[in-house]
Amino acid sequence: MKKTNVIVTLCVATTCALNTFMTQASSEKYLQPEDYFELKYVDQIDISDSRNDIYFVKNQFDRVNDKKLSQVWFYHNATQTLQPVDTGTYTSFAPSLSPDQNTLAYIASKEGNKARIQFKDLKSGQLTYTQWYEGIPNNLTWSPDNQSVAFTMFVEQRINSPIPLSSKPHNANWAPEPKLIQSTRYRLDGAGYLKSGASQVFMQSVSESAPKQITSGKYSHTGKLSFAKDGRGIYLSAKRYAEPALSHFNTNIYYLDLATHKISGVVEREGPDDMPTVSPDGRYLAFIGYDDNGMIYQNKELYVKDLRSGETKALTTGLDRSVSQLQWKYDSSGIYFSYDNQGKTHLGYSGLKGDFRVLTEQLGNMTSGRPYAGGEFDVAGNGMVAFSLADTQRPPELAILQGRTVDKISDFNGTFLDNIKLGKVEELWVNSGHDNRPIQGWVIYPPSFDKNKKYPLVLEIHGGPMANYGPHFTAELQVLAAKGYVVLYMNPRGSDSYGNEFAQLIHNNFPNHEHDDLTSGVEYLIERGFIDEKRQYVMGGSGGGMIATWMLGKTQRFAAAAIMKPAVNLYSFVLTSDFYPMFTQYWFNGKPWENTAHYLKHSPITYMDNIKTPSLLMTGEADYRTPISETEQFYQALKLQNIDTAMVRMPSMSHALTARPSYLQQKLEYILWWFERYERD
Repeated sequence: MKKTNVIVTLCVATTCALNTFMTQASSEKYLQPEDYFELKYVDQIDISDSRNDIYFVKNQFDRVNDKKLSQVWFYHNATQTLQPVDTGTYTSFAPSLSPDQNTLAYIASKEGNKARIQFKDLKSGQLTYTQWYEGIPNNLTWSPDNQSVAFTMFVEQRINSPIPLSSKPHNANWAPEPKLIQSTRYRLDGAGYLKSGASQVFMQSVSESAPKQITSGKYSHTGKLSFAKDGRGIYLSAKRYAEPALSHFNTNIYYLDLATHKISGVVEREGPDDMPTVSPDGRYLAFIGYDDNGMIYQNKELYVKDLRSGETKALTTGLDRSVSQLQWKYDSSGIYFSYDNQGKTHLGYSGLKGDFRVLTEQLGNMTSGRPYAGGEFDVAGNGMVAFSLADTQRPPELAILQGRTVDKISDFNGTFLDNIKLGKVEELWVNSGHDNRPIQGWVIYPPSFDKNKKYPLVLEIHGGPMANYGPHFTAELQVLAAKGYVVLYMNPRGSDSYGNEFAQLIHNNFPNHEHDDLTSGVEYLIERGFIDEKRQYVMGGSGGGMIATWMLGKTQRFAAAAIMKPAVNLYSFVLTSDFYPMFTQYWFNGKPWENTAHYLKHSPITYMDNIKTPSLLMTGEADYRTPISETEQFYQALKLQNIDTAMVRMPSMSHALTARPSYLQQKLEYILWWFERYERD
């Protein structure tokens, strides 16, 4: 649907208050669905210790070819200028400075899933590169001698058919061979049906064209790599045990001897231990993980292992938040790390005795146009921090932190967004109607909001469900605000960034009382007097879509719903999803046939007799996380109940429904079209 049609329909279908809003809006510019192509954001940051130059990836969108474009840029600290690292036409990403700060390695890729590593001499400006690989390198890591980089990359292992077709004539035009599937993990969302093989460790010399494969065999090595100080070995995380696909979270840390290729255990327990990071002096190994207790959510703690004594201790037991990125201080006296707290991503620092402090809470992330927490950082030897800056009015830009002062370095969105009026974002807290727990949320107001008028309300529910929204830029929800909707998004029980206990409230009890948490936020806004109670709408995706369908069975307050990639029948969901071993172990209290009553109790489709809300459904046809068969079940159930519904199928799309920028635009256009159909008088 064209933008002009959206505006005309709104003006015809809505009340005088919304008509007045649209009339006032005519003299101002507001964000439109197609404007997603104009946005840019920063990630993948590496700062130079010697010069404080900053290397990062600038991301933008190609309207003609409908894809994201990524390119390595740098900020020249001495001249305070920004420019690309090279003028090549390939996508480039993952910048990594050599230990001596003289060479930058990064990955360049082209169509056909091929990539190579490019090396730029930062003194001469000379660019060299490797051969094209038959895959994409990951976890690029420099050796201490500055001569090589290690990385991981998938290596296919071809398996011969057990039924060779000896009768097939030469050059025969037969049908494609059937797929023989015998592995536990045979398809993965975003990757499709998996080829046989494993991710292996490689070494690439700066002076050679081809890499050397270091590991082999059936085990995959997919996590972060870290060299020992002497360069003789690499610490890595992997699942090197029988039936690793049946143990979703359990990864151990190993040491790979580069001379013998022998792999030995360093940290082995039941739980996810990963991100091994050797201290600059070589004495300590930092990593994150936990002892798995079988709960649906557990915080990842920051650990340090003394490689001399073997002693291991946790540094963040009192934090009650989950740690992610790690970086040692230059003198090995402490560790920088990030974590989410109440919807914001913090940069913290802990000394080896556990003395903790917060450096900033302004790390920002950009995920599919919605306000998820996250962000990246890097710290120079002099303590300067480079990071992606959070802002409710802008996608993440490059910023630096010196002492307590934050300076924004880039302004890639200024030319466009300086001329766009965005909605104000306001924090709120309410007490849940279920158990009086405090629940955090945020409201986005229409750009020309007037508290004396009445506005339609959209409740947006995040996915996960162990994830969190926060005060971050959101293209999707700002577009809804620009169309005259008050938008509410919250972090109901089960959301992370509020501690273990809050997230674990949904253990074997999901979906359920998230409904009460979210309804309490809606009722709070209604009490403030500017919401038209006849025009309430709900939308959500993935775990949020699951909660939204659950809410439809509990209330008929919503005029319409827009539900993306939901799971509605838990029995069928866990037996068709790519993560089925994890779901049966951690989410739903056993296998479906072992506890059928539990699965049915928490399946939104069980309550179809209560559902009366017209519902738009939208899912990718290649979604293997919440397969489109779940959407089809709900669509057909709504049809059998004679409830108005429409199903939008995104061709070739995985669970990342808006991986193509045009699909984000179309997603928003469809949602607006659907809500406008149900503007009640």
